[in-house]
Amino acid sequence: MSENYSETNKRIAKNTLILYVRMGVMMVIGFFTTRITLSALGVENYGIYSVVGGLVSMFSLISNSLSASISRFLTFGLGKGDLEHLKKVFGVSMNIQLFLALIIIIGVETVGLWFLNHKLVIPADKMFAANVVFQLSIGSFIIGLLSMPYNAVLVAHEKMSAFAYMTLFEATCKLLIVLALLYIDGNKLIIFATLLFLQGLISQLIYWIYCKVHFQECKYTFVKDKTMYSEIFHFAGWNFIGCTAALLNDQGVNITLNLFFGPIVNTARGIGNQITGILAQFSNNFMTALNPQITKNYAMNELDRMQTLMFKGAKLSYYLFLIVSLPILLETHKVLMVWLGQSPQYTVGFARLAIILSLVNILSNTLITAQLATGKLKIYQICVGGTLLLNLPISYLILKLGASPTSVMIVAIAIAQICMFLRLYFLRTMVGLSMRRFLKEVYLKVITVTLFSIPIPMMVYLFMPDNLLRFVSVILVSIVTTSAIVYNVGCDAGEKSLITRQIKKFKKILVRA
Repeated sequence: MSENYSETNKRIAKNTLILYVRMGVMMVIGFFTTRITLSALGVENYGIYSVVGGLVSMFSLISNSLSASISRFLTFGLGKGDLEHLKKVFGVSMNIQLFLALIIIIGVETVGLWFLNHKLVIPADKMFAANVVFQLSIGSFIIGLLSMPYNAVLVAHEKMSAFAYMTLFEATCKLLIVLALLYIDGNKLIIFATLLFLQGLISQLIYWIYCKVHFQECKYTFVKDKTMYSEIFHFAGWNFIGCTAALLNDQGVNITLNLFFGPIVNTARGIGNQITGILAQFSNNFMTALNPQITKNYAMNELDRMQTLMFKGAKLSYYLFLIVSLPILLETHKVLMVWLGQSPQYTVGFARLAIILSLVNILSNTLITAQLATGKLKIYQICVGGTLLLNLPISYLILKLGASPTSVMIVAIAIAQICMFLRLYFLRTMVGLSMRRFLKEVYLKVITVTLFSIPIPMMVYLFMPDNLLRFVSVILVSIVTTSAIVYNVGCDAGEKSLITRQIKKFKKILVRA
């Protein structure tokens, strides 16, 4: 068994390294892409694109819950090693997605189109462009919807190299698209949406071809197994609550901000989320490599191993995000100036609060994966999903009372913290998770590391003049200090040994290169 664990750990480490190479390139591309996009489109058009695309995403409530179901059943099947079961799951998944595509098109082209033209705050001279963007966003969404079973197979098989190459291809295409905007005349908002639609179509065709060639289960067959349809829909039905809450927390709040403040604030929030999204790749890469193993260990009834992966995954992903986000949290204003030149009002506040929200949410990522692996969703989603749903009405209420736009992020942070404790409570009975152990080994550890990491970079920030030297000093001091505290205070002996081995391996790779 220990040999199997060793091979699993090596696979996780290898996949994580592949994803980090991908991430480094994507971070550079991502920063340039956002700056050029904002410059080429303008603040108002950027906000319109954000809120119109978000409106289409609102109709992904059902599809998101089903996609989580598909991913769970595929990964679970791989853990069991049942190829025939996998083929059935894939066939059922494709049938469900085709049916959903039809339903969503009807909903978006009726309710969505009415809301766009009669409720959203968009300047009259931009309405035609907004409608074109809306239709292209629908096309992109449907393409993505039909590709979800293929993408789920790729991640379930832990083929992270192929996943990395494809996401790098997509990021490079987006950079070329925004560069083209600087030299193409015409309505840049429409051109941007059109090129992104074509890029999405090409990317998904590559995904389809790769999966059909490499994975036996990716051969479409019409499945009539009513039991399997029932299982997936039952799982998705209860997961629908959580997916609804997650989407309303994001796009629902975004639309609410538009109703109160217009598209400029949407741009500010979008930029803040963009920064967090780029930084979150440091921890998300680790979780992408780890999540299939959590589900597979549950399928094999290796609950102790699964719990260990959950705890270490939550802690290490938090540390990775903290190391890169703390200097950005301190020097947010300077980062935005260097990155974008100028940014809309409230951008600094949105960015800082989005980073804090991500730190809170990261601790729940492995808990969510474990919960989905069990398939026991009814009571869990009623309580946790129901709590998350409070985000939108509370945000609307405080904005109605005259609160600042950034106050919606404070609401989200408070609710995310409550939901983490609810997840711990329910997983105690689902997988035998020890709440006391999690609080001691993960929660208190990350809080201690965070508190110890702040003072020295904060002193540099407060006592040095506001110039480029301070900016560089804060970043370097923060990364070095936080890394040292993570290693010496935040890690146990086994984790220190793992980190040391991975650093040595990475050095060997650099020497060979």
